[in-house]
Amino acid sequence: MNSLDEIWAGVLELMGQELTSVAISTWFGDCRPVGFSEAGLTLCVPSEFKRSVIFARFMEPLKAALSQIFSGDMEVTLVGEEAAQEQETKKTDEADSEEYTFERFVVGPSNKFAHAASLAVAKGETRSYNPLFIYGDSGLGKTHLLYAIRHEVMLRHPEYYVVFVRGEDFMNELIAAIQTGKNVEFREKYRSADFLLIDDIQIVAGKASTQDEMFHTFNTLYEAKKQMVFTSDRPPSDMPNLTERLQSRLGMGLQADIQPPDFETRAAIVRNKSMSLGLALSSDVVNYIAENMTSNVRQLEGAVLKIRAQSDLMNVQLTVSEVAKLLKDMFRQKSAYVPTPEDIIRETAKYFSLSPEDLKGQRRTRNTALARQIAMYEIRKLTNLSLQDIGAIFEGRDHTTVLSSIQKIEKNVESDSEFAQQVKDITSNINAHNL
Repeated sequence: MNSLDEIWAGVLELMGQELTSVAISTWFGDCRPVGFSEAGLTLCVPSEFKRSVIFARFMEPLKAALSQIFSGDMEVTLVGEEAAQEQETKKTDEADSEEYTFERFVVGPSNKFAHAASLAVAKGETRSYNPLFIYGDSGLGKTHLLYAIRHEVMLRHPEYYVVFVRGEDFMNELIAAIQTGKNVEFREKYRSADFLLIDDIQIVAGKASTQDEMFHTFNTLYEAKKQMVFTSDRPPSDMPNLTERLQSRLGMGLQADIQPPDFETRAAIVRNKSMSLGLALSSDVVNYIAENMTSNVRQLEGAVLKIRAQSDLMNVQLTVSEVAKLLKDMFRQKSAYVPTPEDIIRETAKYFSLSPEDLKGQRRTRNTALARQIAMYEIRKLTNLSLQDIGAIFEGRDHTTVLSSIQKIEKNVESDSEFAQQVKDITSNINAHNL
């Protein structure tokens, strides 16, 4: 997980200005970025036929998009799946040993508990945190903690068999094992682990065979007193389509959430990342980035990476004004209207013929509860407030309650078009407040 995805998203967006959506989907739908350096981008194109077509027809648009993003000439290298996997494996190992360690994890109020629990598990200081379940939004450092645990365990116990896998890869390996009749080898790989670390476990929800295999793997390791650590974007109790028995297993240990970093932590992240890249940023520049980027760690690190790439290519002086120009596409414009929580609560309450006090209070009627959940969802979407901050507005409700409310609205928006239109109308009413 790094800024590669952000770079690739930017490339596709720029190419979309010249190419049709059908062309983008047809030729780049299964492509993925696997490497980036000052020289350019390495792109995995699984099909040899597609590689030949992209090389013949789309190299210029690719290079032009990269050039526009980084203000300099960039090359694009096309590789197949095998070469991509070798590069990704090498990159993962290097990241594990050099960057994603406990020492490089910036600790703040938003992640202190998750960090402490991860370190205790890695040092073998407790067996009661089994499994350790770390959850939070994308880009907040969950994957970093998994790498850090693996790094620490392998330093302390090189004889241990440590398995690190993404939930999606676990599922794909199982499918391949079923197709090729290698179920025994698959089970041996995972059920003989001393430490099992699975990133983004939520991907298994709704996949019957994968959940069944995960359940039995869990039981085997738990009974053998082997440590397991999982990460997800939400706690087990809030995972839709997760079987009750697996939900129970995943939630039986210690659960630790990670929230968006506060200003001081964001500034420390920017400072540490710039130092690791050999980039000298003034305090004014560090503070400017930390003030304007509030959503996640990955965005902060991506900003520093972009500054490094463009400063090397353009040899610019890194003043606040220059950095503002370099990162303008990543910032919410200062002139953009950002509604206050009071604006959002007032407009949501008005839509349901309620008062703001009804939403912030303890009334539990069905209509009031729904309006309150939508207001929490809108505040989370339209402002930079943390879950704790939102909970404080609604008479001190804890962040778990807020997260559950937001996820409920998200699920309803995805599954019910009429409900989605209601939420869209409320959002329009909120934004119209500035007109």
